[in-house]
Order: sequence, then structure tokens, then C-alpha cells
Amino acid sequence: MNRDELKQAIVQTLATIAPEIDAEALKADKPLRDQVDLDSADWLNFLVALHARTGVDIPDADAAKLATLDKLVDYCGRKLGA
Repeated sequence: MNRDELKQAIVQTLATIAPEIDAEALKADKPLRDQVDLDSADWLNFLVALHARTGVDIPDADAAKLATLDKLVDYCGRKLGA
């Protein structure tokens, strides 16, 4: 999975948790939870769904550091060797 495919997979996964999002309006360097107004339960559900979709395990210790789309793409890319 290349970077663009990974970004698309992350955004599509996010849309399953927050279907009202405007994927085109997401800013890759701004906190996703603020842009999409996710509470902590929604964020956890998103990370679980992302793991199911990509196979990337995101431990709690890392999850707090992965606030932006860019950081999620970079992290998942490293874990997948992309």
C-alpha cells in the first residue's frame, strides 16, 4: 500500500465512524479529533477499525501521538514498510 492508498484507507475508515466528514476539507496537519469532533470513544472505535482495515496495531502509548492525518499515514506506512 503506497502513501496515497494509505491516506485514502485512513479517510475512508474515519468516514465509517463520522460519515458527515468532508474528506476534501480535512487538513492533513491539523488534529483529526478537532476537525471531525470525535469524542474519545469515537477515536478508539476509529483506531480499532483502522487496525482491522490495515492490520496496523496502534498501542495506546502511540495513539496519543497520532493526532493528525499526516502522522497516522507516516506511522502506518512505517509499520507496513511502505
